Amino acid sequence: MVKHIVTFKLTGSPQERLDVATRFKEALLSLPPQIPVLESMEVGINSNPAEKWDVVLTAIVPTMADVATYAAHPAHVAAASLLAGHKADRACVDYEF
Repeated sequence: MVKHIVTFKLTGSPQERLDVATRFKEALLSLPPQIPVLESMEVGINSNPAEKWDVVLTAIVPTMADVATYAAHPAHVAAASLLAGHKADRACVDYEF
């Protein structure tokens, strides 16, 4: 199994960032039934104003190759497009467990 963890830093006012993060979270949480390799999806929106990152997602897929399958799936591409013009930074870790 592979755990795919991604954090996002967004641009805009706190309210704008929260609005984008909320829409993004809803889109991501709808993905498991649409993407066969996606075992699970967890999404958190940062509630600590002292921290700089806005969103974290944790997805679980069977293999490292499935990370690419998930990323290229049209439903994931559509969800990711919600961040267009709002993404300041992204960090990712994929590890087998």
